[in-house]
Amino acid sequence: MKKTIKDFDLNNKKVIIRVDFNVPIKDGIIKDDNRIVESLETINYALSNNAKVILLSHLGRIKEESDKSKNNLEIVAKRLSELLHKDVIFAPTTRNLESYVESLKIGEVLLVQNTRYEDLDGKKESGNDQSLGAYWASLGDIFINDAFGTSHRAHASNVGIASHLPSGVGFLVEKELKAFWPVLNDPARPFTVILGGAKVSDKIGVIKELVEKADYLLIGGGMAYTFLKALGKDIGSSLLDSESLDFASEMLNKYSNKIILPVDHVCASSISDDVPVEVLDEIKGIGLDIGPKTIELFKSYLLKSKTIVWNGPVGYSELEHFSKGTKALCEIIASTSAYTVVGGGDTAAAVIKMGYKNKFSHISTGGGASLELLEGKKLPGIEIIDDK
Repeated sequence: MKKTIKDFDLNNKKVIIRVDFNVPIKDGIIKDDNRIVESLETINYALSNNAKVILLSHLGRIKEESDKSKNNLEIVAKRLSELLHKDVIFAPTTRNLESYVESLKIGEVLLVQNTRYEDLDGKKESGNDQSLGAYWASLGDIFINDAFGTSHRAHASNVGIASHLPSGVGFLVEKELKAFWPVLNDPARPFTVILGGAKVSDKIGVIKELVEKADYLLIGGGMAYTFLKALGKDIGSSLLDSESLDFASEMLNKYSNKIILPVDHVCASSISDDVPVEVLDEIKGIGLDIGPKTIELFKSYLLKSKTIVWNGPVGYSELEHFSKGTKALCEIIASTSAYTVVGGGDTAAAVIKMGYKNKFSHISTGGGASLELLEGKKLPGIEIIDDK
């Protein structure tokens, strides 16, 4: 059991909280602030316990100087101010922060510039540079990891800082770990997993782990076409992960009673909302969503399930033409009394966008982190935290 923020006396302490403010921004507008909203409980708890709060987060990837302007956290500081109903001090740099920290008063919040600005100089953040972690740690008294979405990575802003300070997890990380515990350890049965998304190769570890534990594995999205090709089906111009064909064949041979594949498809000549679509049993052109027969087939398994885990949309859900399968599954799952977990990333974004945020037992904030948990892996950003 890891220490949590509640295990510390925060009074007059400088509390460094690693948050996950890696939100989608387009044309200077935050398109989805869910990750900011999810961090509020931990931040408000620290403030109500008389802490001086220092927030660290990354935003996007910084590979060249021009990436800085579009991944500047200042816009997030403004949104956070609105959500907290108080001013948030913004430090536009990742170094020379002493003056900001020294002037910070009890009940104030400081947001430091994007930690990945440090990646321009030899990947110091994502490479967990020891001196960078030590520098950031020198600014605080206590470290709290509340960024579940980056906990599968050993970065200077999580593992690096935690190596030098008393540490715990925040409410968001605690909630994530509690939500996944029954799935990983003692799922109520029948236990059904829905896997979608593009490539089989991205989810080989998850498939291997969950096909043993689950009663049923419903496969949709782009990865379904690799499995159908492995069965000898004609998949037209649909997405094919050719390097994973042998793996798909092996899984189908070994677990044919568990793996359920689409039986009809929404097809089009190109990936666009402006082209005509056809619902076909045999693919013509590109398969881009599951069809109504598949929705009914998947429904027959979902309605009898007691635990449902979903990772990956079952169609190209960014476009309206190809989002019907994903939306139908949202409706079906929401109607069940099962314990339901959505594994972050694109699936979480789709579920929230479609208005089902409060219809699932848990919607994870971490795509990669939730995948690695489901694979049975340890998360370095959690492992480093002090035990109770």
